[in-house]
Amino acid sequence: MAALRAVGAHPSVTFVANPDEEIGSPFSTPLIQDLAPRHDAVLVLECARANGDIVSARKGIADYEVALTGRAAHAGVEPEKGRSAILAAAQQILDLQALNGRWPSVTLNTGVIHGGTRPNVVAASCDYQLDLRAATATEFDAAAGEVERIVSSPPLDGVSATLKRAAYHPPMERSPAAARLAALAIEVAEEIGFELHDASTGGASDANTTAALGVPTLDGLGPVGGDDHSADEWLDLSSVVPRITLLAGLILRVGEAL
Repeated sequence: MAALRAVGAHPSVTFVANPDEEIGSPFSTPLIQDLAPRHDAVLVLECARANGDIVSARKGIADYEVALTGRAAHAGVEPEKGRSAILAAAQQILDLQALNGRWPSVTLNTGVIHGGTRPNVVAASCDYQLDLRAATATEFDAAAGEVERIVSSPPLDGVSATLKRAAYHPPMERSPAAARLAALAIEVAEEIGFELHDASTGGASDANTTAALGVPTLDGLGPVGGDDHSADEWLDLSSVVPRITLLAGLILRVGEAL
């Protein structure tokens, strides 16, 4: 913004820096939902893809927490009196895993599971967490309905289950407005002197929230980086200045894409 002012440009910009994005933006989402519709466009500064691509489409994501309750019993003396929450969870997880591929863009992963107390006790409880993603609202809703159906009907008599959706970002489907913003970004990058391409990705961001409100949104405008969420996560420092220049050019010319 200082650079824009230095050359006599005074665009009207609201800058939002939220510290809770990595946990799903539970506290900042209401603020973002309030601010976004008051603006012509939203430019999101998530890192570019490892090859420099910007992002105009993202999968939607829901995190689910499942809790199963069975009945404890001595596994060696009276196993027939028990109702294993772990066994029920295992069968449910296999059924949930089978949803992968039923719709072209749907992925589902069970990443956390806890249950039982001792090897010689039929487990009275088991909890697991799963991640559901899809590129379109239609496929997301269909898959979410199947998740709810599978969880609500435990495969063993005497075992009950509860389902909680802990986090949610709607799909960011590529809209005509986002496509125009991407085309403008590619044009600005060419004028600066580097090649730029548009992409879709399976990860969610706050761009999902603003795009779902119908506000033209473009993401991946930050520096180039990769290996997210790993010990090898990296950032290409040489990309910082070109990406800042790209952002400034977009801010100045965003009206051309609207």
